[in-house]
Amino acid sequence: MSGISPIDGRYKKAVSELDAFFSEQALMRYRVLVEIKYLIALLNHKSFQAVKPLRKKDFIFLCGLYEDFSPRDFNQIKRIESKTKHDVNAVVEFISQKLISIGRSDLCPLVHFGLTSEDINNISYSLMTKDATKKIMLPNIKTVLKELKKLAKKTSGIALLSLTHGQPATTTTLGKELAVFVSRSEKQITHIQKVSFLAKLSGATGTYAAHSVAFPKFSWSAFSKKFIKSLGLEQNPITTQIEPGDSLAELFHCYVRLNNVLMDFSVDMWLYISRNIFLQKNNSGEVGSSTMPHKINPIFFENAEGNLDVANNNFTFLASRITKSRMQRDLSGSTVFRNIGVGFAHSLLSYKNLVNGISRLAQNKKRAEEELGGNWSILAEAVQTVLRKSGDASAYNRIKKLTRGRPLNQKTYIKMVNELDLDKKEKAVLLSLTPSSYLGEVAKILENL
Repeated sequence: MSGISPIDGRYKKAVSELDAFFSEQALMRYRVLVEIKYLIALLNHKSFQAVKPLRKKDFIFLCGLYEDFSPRDFNQIKRIESKTKHDVNAVVEFISQKLISIGRSDLCPLVHFGLTSEDINNISYSLMTKDATKKIMLPNIKTVLKELKKLAKKTSGIALLSLTHGQPATTTTLGKELAVFVSRSEKQITHIQKVSFLAKLSGATGTYAAHSVAFPKFSWSAFSKKFIKSLGLEQNPITTQIEPGDSLAELFHCYVRLNNVLMDFSVDMWLYISRNIFLQKNNSGEVGSSTMPHKINPIFFENAEGNLDVANNNFTFLASRITKSRMQRDLSGSTVFRNIGVGFAHSLLSYKNLVNGISRLAQNKKRAEEELGGNWSILAEAVQTVLRKSGDASAYNRIKKLTRGRPLNQKTYIKMVNELDLDKKEKAVLLSLTPSSYLGEVAKILENL
């Protein structure tokens, strides 16, 4: 394959649905859409209705230019661009040629009327990003969450040795640990859904100067606000030539936070698999190593982790870079914007890998029980806490001397508790404890999972 990026080569099939939003052809289609909708909005205004009526067949033709935008149309624009060396101008010329072909050359002067290329670009990129988020990214994110939640519920009752600093710690359940990622992800999904996409349509430096000279009684700011709202976006009323990109940066930061949660999940799953807490299904025909036949590697979680990292590097850079410009505008941002799809593609690839990885897992309850059974020392926390309750100010240090660096088993734990000067009732509580039953309010915490 000839693709330089793995997104356009090795992983193309997995992320091809984003072509409709972030490819060069998609960008041209969105530009045509914005130009056509702007032209129609002008023609529907009372200032133009009388002199340039928009017939029904003309309206259908114009809408068809973006609804039925084809590779042939794209190539026509690119041929024009090869001469003009200006992509938005090429779109304007493309639309003008189409109008001439149906005998509506009178409408050509209104194509791109009073606008700068950035008016078209900022709206196009906002629409592309919004549509990709709504139609592709969120459904795939929710699929990950759905599968993760199912796994959390399925394993909610499996007692698990937790590790803090990599060392044995208080008992938890496997499902509770997974539920943490569910909760964190849900919060970030809410933030993504709440992002308001800003746009501007106010001319060369954001003042409607050319518009106002041509039609001084026309309320261009109100027209712009209404038009932008009709596209599902929100007007940014005070800008330079460019819409500063703060709302897109906000969205990218939301993706970074979500991806960090899922990266954390990927790493934990890798560790659970390495501990044999989770087993992976053996699919016939697959190979885990070119030299070690026995291996089933956690490749889906590893792939997800790596691609989430690549995605976040892209999102973090974009969130920082697109919000900066020299004075009213410079062209360096133009090439940067063309990379927006990169972070989306690597993220989408990761989400699909996580779903695949989760689908191959089987919990190993026996191994979880074995780990807990060999770590009675974790009950030292409960012992010193009950001693504190009874008024022993030196409880922590007393139990520390008995347990730090001296692993307990069931027999030595019971011996230690029996030798404590405690009320019979309190001692009975401690003697009834096992590493598997030291679960606190886990069941209550998971009630609403």
